[in-house]
Amino acid sequence: MPRKCVLILLDGLGDRCYEQLMNQTPLQAAYTPALDHLAELGASGLYHASWAGQALPSENAHFAMFGYEMEEFPGRGALEALGARIDLGPRDVAVLAHFVSVRESDGCLVLEKDRPSASQDETAALIHAVEEYEEGGVEVRFTQTKKLDGILTLRGNVAPFVTDTDSMREGHPLVEIKPWRGYQQDIAARNTAKALKAYLLGSYDKLKNHPVNELRTQTGQPPINGIATQRAGRLKTVMPFSRKYGLRGLSIASAFVYWGLAEYIGLYCEKVADTADPGRDFAERLDIARKALDMYDFIHVHTKATDEAAHKKDPMAKKSVIESLDRGIGEKIGPLMDDPEVLIVVTADHCTPSGGPLIHSGETVPLTFFGQGIRRDGVKQFDEISVATGALGNLRGKELIYLILNHLDRAKLKGIMDTPVDQPFWPGNYEAFKIGSDETWKC
Repeated sequence: MPRKCVLILLDGLGDRCYEQLMNQTPLQAAYTPALDHLAELGASGLYHASWAGQALPSENAHFAMFGYEMEEFPGRGALEALGARIDLGPRDVAVLAHFVSVRESDGCLVLEKDRPSASQDETAALIHAVEEYEEGGVEVRFTQTKKLDGILTLRGNVAPFVTDTDSMREGHPLVEIKPWRGYQQDIAARNTAKALKAYLLGSYDKLKNHPVNELRTQTGQPPINGIATQRAGRLKTVMPFSRKYGLRGLSIASAFVYWGLAEYIGLYCEKVADTADPGRDFAERLDIARKALDMYDFIHVHTKATDEAAHKKDPMAKKSVIESLDRGIGEKIGPLMDDPEVLIVVTADHCTPSGGPLIHSGETVPLTFFGQGIRRDGVKQFDEISVATGALGNLRGKELIYLILNHLDRAKLKGIMDTPVDQPFWPGNYEAFKIGSDETWKC
């Protein structure tokens, strides 16, 4: 029976139907013999990391898939700061930030162009102009993570309970910064909103007349004269994954947010890079996973390629990426399928539509379990429609990690207490019974 799990996570794989694909999803339309073979020999179903219809970002979906509660979630800004090795104290706030092109209209700043193209020299000069700021005892610092993207760290009497400014819609105003409802009288949240707004307005004043933008305007390029922010966060303390679920975990991924998430919940992390060949990248990651099975019980093998393809709003491009990934999976999945001690789980964290205005959408995603002892259903294809008739049914949230424990023969019988904390895995990390102990317990 399986003792170890390899979770193949195809980020943003789920999608909607499009006329150019004969009213199929990109996954339905793609040629995927490797994924279909896994589905044919296993049990399939549909999955949502929260509630069907709720559009989740990757970080929240992953957090739920790994079996954690949203109350423990620190915010994406904090996770990216952790992944990027940005110094973040326990009371600091981290906010995602990126440069944009804005214009003034009716006393507001309107988003004209999100992340305009810029040279390295232009980007460096603009960052230097807005790198540090102080307002009312709150220190603000911009640290670049990639191209025009970075993280703002705020230090002082601050809190992460403030709204985003990024409207995510070109042609629409940026959003006013306000404390969340319930935090309007919270001094730290008010300080944060005030300092962040002052920083963003000050940055606009510095950038709009910056020599870089004067030259860009003269050459017909949009100015890079504003900063948009979103997803403020602060680090918390959570139970490490190995203690929470009894599995020594590894994450193989290529982005700051996943590196930060791995560190936050105590997964070891293999940092990899993406190339123009997603299939080759994924084949190499499966190789890493296979070699790591001696050391780890749970291995998360991730690709962002499907999600990024969908964000281009081109269903044909996403179909092509899916087919490339399937080739990579087909090349390296054999030894994992042949190992009776390996449970293979294939799914996605959320749906990313290849058309329309949404960033992510709330439909369920396909899910397949393959391994010794897994029930075999009649599903022959791995896609959003075919798996709906599968034996796994519809799963949500933490049910995924519980089902993984179940198929690793680690599911604990409800009511058994071998540890003071009701751990969901068996056998628990219990303390051995000692002979001759004179220890007594008092109420």
